[in-house]
Amino acid sequence: LAKYPEIKTLMGPDPHLKWIVSGMVFMQLLACYLVKDLSWKWIFFWAYAFGGCINHSLTLAIHDISHNVAFGNKQAKWNRWFAVFANLPIGIPYSASFKKYHIDHHRYLGGDSLDVDIPTDFEGWFFCTPLRKLLWLFLQPLFYSLRPLYVNPKAITRMEILNALVQFSVDLIIYYLWGLKPVIYLIAGTILCLGFHPISGHFIAEHYMFLKGYETYSYYGPLNWLTFNVGYHMEHHDFPSIPGCRLPMVKKIAAEYYDNLPHHQSWIRVLWDFVFDDTLGPYSRVKRLCKLAKES
Repeated sequence: LAKYPEIKTLMGPDPHLKWIVSGMVFMQLLACYLVKDLSWKWIFFWAYAFGGCINHSLTLAIHDISHNVAFGNKQAKWNRWFAVFANLPIGIPYSASFKKYHIDHHRYLGGDSLDVDIPTDFEGWFFCTPLRKLLWLFLQPLFYSLRPLYVNPKAITRMEILNALVQFSVDLIIYYLWGLKPVIYLIAGTILCLGFHPISGHFIAEHYMFLKGYETYSYYGPLNWLTFNVGYHMEHHDFPSIPGCRLPMVKKIAAEYYDNLPHHQSWIRVLWDFVFDDTLGPYSRVKRLCKLAKES
């Protein structure tokens, strides 16, 4: 920032985010109507090939919204409620809990018992062969949602309760209007596309140590178009208040700080390497003892 103060002008809300997210939510509601009479095999096909991609993208929109980039820091409640709205096609309440834990991920990156992104010792010990690592990728949504409850349980907040009430109410309305298939389409898409799916390569690409000494990596490939530029992950951790749409500008302005750092070109290659490279696995994360962990 001292060398490139113009980066500060990139901070602040993204005026287009609310319209993009709203379009995605209504697209999924339309899809619910369109799939209501399909056979089950087509329900799961479209959940994986289409709906799940949108839902995964919405989880990354919620990630951006958790940094208050939809309406700005002065409108925190608007951001929280808009995240609940973005959550609707995902089928499972997620946004409020994510916000609660994601703050710690930025504040205590790699912090033992604080950063719940880090796999548990059991995950690292058991999922150590190609077949088991492949299974771990399929089960990633399960571990991602349950790990915080084991590693760093926190009291349920009022916002989490409201998030759940709104979410399950909308699920019931969809079921009442169009039956069970649209509800399964939404939830199956979320589970499938947060598991073994090309977009899910970002989970591994972001902080798994492919090269010793580097714990955060960016990805500059085309899937950033579908994921609110979450691939620009080094840039995001340096400037979390800059919305995803402007992160490429950070790299462009301060190119000398990023161009020579290791980065990924393919999330599919990341998944392949993770499964078949014996040096990679759930243990391939930097884990550090943070000050707060010592005091607790």
